[in-house]
Amino acid sequence: MDQIRIRNLKIFAYHGVYEQEKEQGQNFCVNAVLYTDTEKAGKSDDIADAVDYGAACLFIDNYMRENRFDLLEAVTRHVAEELLLAFPAIRKVELEVEKPDAPIPLRFDSVSVKTERGWHRVFIALGSNMGERLKFLERAVADLRADVCFRGIRVSDYIETAPYGGVEQDDFLNGVLEAETLYSPEGLLARLQEEERLAERKREIHWGPRTLDLDILFYDDLVLAKKELSIPHPDMKNRQFVLEPLSELAPFYVHPVYRKTVKEMLEELEETGRA
Repeated sequence: MDQIRIRNLKIFAYHGVYEQEKEQGQNFCVNAVLYTDTEKAGKSDDIADAVDYGAACLFIDNYMRENRFDLLEAVTRHVAEELLLAFPAIRKVELEVEKPDAPIPLRFDSVSVKTERGWHRVFIALGSNMGERLKFLERAVADLRADVCFRGIRVSDYIETAPYGGVEQDDFLNGVLEAETLYSPEGLLARLQEEERLAERKREIHWGPRTLDLDILFYDDLVLAKKELSIPHPDMKNRQFVLEPLSELAPFYVHPVYRKTVKEMLEELEETGRA
């Protein structure tokens, strides 16, 4: 992806843990790499087709002067995320905030914190088999649409399916949501679990009934295996109620482990008679 680089942007602001820093302020230097597609602007030579780096610099300056944080970590994270929200054509940001006058009683050049934030393509399985199933699903989708850390949300049709896993219970209403998100994988998991709590989801029986079930299927091409989170979803290839609505949204999305498209996985599942 193409890059726009901003080096040593000088900003005077009021960030710091100590009262002196908050009251008197100090100098900061910002280095940024903005990842975007410059092809259209390169052909048209029109500022309307480009990320206006002058406007981006003014945005960073204004945000850092008008907001105050104790930690460089907080400054860096918030500036990066606000840039992504303010300039939709920026896909990813690498941002470093330097503090050359940090209160350190030793000789040094500068202290800095560097972070990377960007938009990530995700697919999330939606399910409910308790109470007003459709309302639970629609409320969750509406909440995610209202969250600024999501954009470009698309939702499949909902399908009714028999329960999976051998526990006797009512049929499910299932679907899949596609979006771009600023959340990290762990942050996305926490956000989805928060939504499940709002629906009063109970985790009493494995594969048991639930008001709302939200599972991360894909997160870009990430392969992650942790005790609390596995991406891609480890059992999706055996789940027709996942693959069918997922195929509606992205039939040719390639599974990063199996190297098969969603369409191919669904066809294989249907051929085996397990769908």
